Amino acid sequence: MTPTTDRVTTRRSVLRHLRPGRRSALALAVSVVAATALPLLAPPITARFVDDAIAGAGTRHLVLIAFGYLALAVAGQAARMFTGWLASRLAWDGTNRLRETLAEHALGLDMAYHGRHTPGEMIERVDGDVVAVAEFVVAFLLDVVAGVLLLAGVIVIVFTVDPRIGGFLLVYCLLIGFGMARAQRLAVPSAARGRAAGAALFGDLEERLAGMEDIRANGAGEHAVHRLYQASSAWYRANLRSGWIGVGLLAGTWVAFAAGTAIALGLAAWAQRSGAITVGTAVLLFQYTLMVRAPFERLIDQLRQYQAALAGVTRIGGLLAERRTLPAPVGPRPLPDTGPLELSLDDVGFAYPDDGEQVLSHVTISLAPGETLGLVGRTGSGKTSIARLVLRLYDPTEGAVRIGGVDLRDADPVSVRRRICAVTQDVQIFAAGVRDNLTLFRPPPDDRLLRAVLMDVGLGDWLAALPDGLDTVLGGVSGSGVSAGEAQLLAFARAFLADPGLVVMDEASSRLDPATERRIEQSVDRLLADRTGVLIAHQLSSLSRVDKIAVIDGGRVVEYGRREDLVTDPGSRFARMLDMAGVSR
Repeated sequence: MTPTTDRVTTRRSVLRHLRPGRRSALALAVSVVAATALPLLAPPITARFVDDAIAGAGTRHLVLIAFGYLALAVAGQAARMFTGWLASRLAWDGTNRLRETLAEHALGLDMAYHGRHTPGEMIERVDGDVVAVAEFVVAFLLDVVAGVLLLAGVIVIVFTVDPRIGGFLLVYCLLIGFGMARAQRLAVPSAARGRAAGAALFGDLEERLAGMEDIRANGAGEHAVHRLYQASSAWYRANLRSGWIGVGLLAGTWVAFAAGTAIALGLAAWAQRSGAITVGTAVLLFQYTLMVRAPFERLIDQLRQYQAALAGVTRIGGLLAERRTLPAPVGPRPLPDTGPLELSLDDVGFAYPDDGEQVLSHVTISLAPGETLGLVGRTGSGKTSIARLVLRLYDPTEGAVRIGGVDLRDADPVSVRRRICAVTQDVQIFAAGVRDNLTLFRPPPDDRLLRAVLMDVGLGDWLAALPDGLDTVLGGVSGSGVSAGEAQLLAFARAFLADPGLVVMDEASSRLDPATERRIEQSVDRLLADRTGVLIAHQLSSLSRVDKIAVIDGGRVVEYGRREDLVTDPGSRFARMLDMAGVSR
């Protein structure tokens, strides 16, 4: 497929979401035609008024013509207002559908993609570009479609009045249109660069705001401001260039229209002097010539939105063209519906897609249903990478990861998300009620179950102190604050509600103070009871409950066995690690 064909296909795919229903499209078409036709009827009334006034018509007759003109003008404005309202409603309905599609598609992309794009950039891609498209759709219907119809109507009418002036007007409009089309080729790439620079700025700003505490605590404010200055400068330069192009096009159009209007007025005056037309008809031709100017000026005014919309459509198409690197299974197999899940990693190797550097090599681990595994090792040894493979956030480049006897590459993704649960140290609290934060916006179970789960993890008193109970909004600007320990406990509550067969805990207790950690130990034991578990921890004392230990170093399993055997073996790495950490065996 050629790049041009690919761009056309992309635009069609995006615009398909904006297509209204048949009834809505018909209503919009009627309103656009009405908003276009009514102004075309005004100049003949003006011509009639002028000619009748010169002929000595009575005041009452002229007043009636004037009132007819006024009624026609009011009707034309009303039709345009209705068209604008209807176009806006249909455009936002369509762009909301597009926004939903983009959000669903973006959330379905792999971690490798999200690792290359900041949250701020994704917000700009999913929302900012869609807003640009929505604004242009309204402008397109009001200024482009209606403008083209108006131009066609004017040329046809002027041709019927005087073919010579009509021919001049047609050639003049074609030249103006050709010049605008050529200029647009320069303007669109400039607008695309401006939007890309804006996305980079927002992404950089989002990162700095998210790390504000660390930036202020470590005196990195000057560096953050300098980076913001660099990104803002790039955005300013891109928009300045785009602005100069737009201003140049507008100025050139004004000059061209002034010259065209002068020529048309001269031709009308010549025709009137030669007796070919009346004074009223000359006024009519002059009015129609001025009407030609308005659509072109609107097109120029909307050129920036047109540029932004084309750039937005291209970027939206680029996002929709992104494909998961994790292939969907041809014949998805569900994991066992109930009970703890067996886990095995068979000679697994792995490299992240963005750099290709091998981070895991020949990893072989097996857990029977209900067994728990502790992964230990230095930072960067590969523990978290193993957890990501178990959660199928990535696929191994070598070997296989099997859950419940099913290769995760063949497993039903819905079944994987339902039967495997992760509890990490980075807990996301959403600007929503406690109920939604527990269920993650899934249909909630009985409120008594939610309260019981919160009691089990030690948040019963916290819930009782909330002003609106389970309806209390957490996070956000106006929501209730949540401490780091409370957030971690909420994460455990989520895991209880999910009732998985396999639990992955990545430093899940690292943010808990000793008192809170003691309070949750019983809940953790309950969570791991009759479930298979994989625990990653730097605090070796938290691994006293596991059945097996795997020591990871340099992406390899350098020691693996039952915890009780490794602890009693004075030559084992794990035993030495316990001694160095001062942890009782």
